[in-house]
Amino acid sequence: MAIIDKKKNIYRISKKLRAYLIENDREIKLPITYQDLLRYDNSIPLLDKNNKDTLWESVFYPQDDMKHIHYSLKKIYAILKADGDLSVMEHLFVDRIDLCIYGNTQPFRVRIVNRINDNFDYFYIKNADASRIYGLELEHLLSPNRISYFVDDNTLIEEHIIGIPGDQFMKYHLHDKNLNKIRLAKEFVKFNERCFVRLLGDMHSSNFVIDITPDFEEIDYRIRAIDFDQQSYEGRKSIYLPQYFKQNNPLIKIGLQCMTPETVKQYQKEERSLIATRVKASRDKIKQLLVAMSEDKISPQENVDHLKKELATHYKNKDFLKCGSMGEILKKSLQTVLDQKPSYHFP
Repeated sequence: MAIIDKKKNIYRISKKLRAYLIENDREIKLPITYQDLLRYDNSIPLLDKNNKDTLWESVFYPQDDMKHIHYSLKKIYAILKADGDLSVMEHLFVDRIDLCIYGNTQPFRVRIVNRINDNFDYFYIKNADASRIYGLELEHLLSPNRISYFVDDNTLIEEHIIGIPGDQFMKYHLHDKNLNKIRLAKEFVKFNERCFVRLLGDMHSSNFVIDITPDFEEIDYRIRAIDFDQQSYEGRKSIYLPQYFKQNNPLIKIGLQCMTPETVKQYQKEERSLIATRVKASRDKIKQLLVAMSEDKISPQENVDHLKKELATHYKNKDFLKCGSMGEILKKSLQTVLDQKPSYHFP
């Protein structure tokens, strides 16, 4: 069973990571910062539809600040969704600004509403943490999902990732008559493999969502990570394997019912092959990102030393023992999938 004992440290953005963000248009000038949003003067607990505390608080600002803050937030939404085209702002208004009081980085969540049709969307404003930025970029490059995010100095803007929270899906949807257990189990195996190869930790049911897509004959599923704070941080191998979190047991039980060990290995190989293809497709970006990450300190040294020993044993590869940082361990982990395609290696 995987358990994280305490909150991780927050790591500042290094010069090389900053250079990567600038070169790849991830760093832009924003009209408002995380610190600006801390100027609220009142708040109330945010309750869900069943009147239960969500552990978020809706915050309110002095009248003098509110107009500027709301206008700036609409501009940020235009940057996220329309490449900065301000014409999309015409029918939008800021309905609510919430603060997560229990989160590691205490993020703000902004709810944007279209006044014409009452359609709404969210985005997040957070303190920029290097671990999370590496996680977001690796998700964008190595997973089947695209991620929209931007950084301005120490402020991080993230889009909202749509899907049913994993814990809610397991509570309310596992007994749906239309549930395709085989496809769901297959996706969990592939998600498990993606997390392990790219060293994304802490993927228990509250940290991923399940996106359901009706197919012409069946239903398809995509499991998407929504929390990237634990990118290449923990020293225990089990933290990078969603299969070891007890919160995910309902999905694991479905897999045990529907799949044989041979089927699981097949899906693992399929996902590793897809990751290798994505690495090759984004070769230059991944090389630059791994150079920055290899020289960066994003985890205590004892975590690095423990993880490289566990992975050396897991892969029966002593080369892991030569790694001096989490970035070098990740590079070696990605090399294990590239070894299936011997025509390509990291330089």
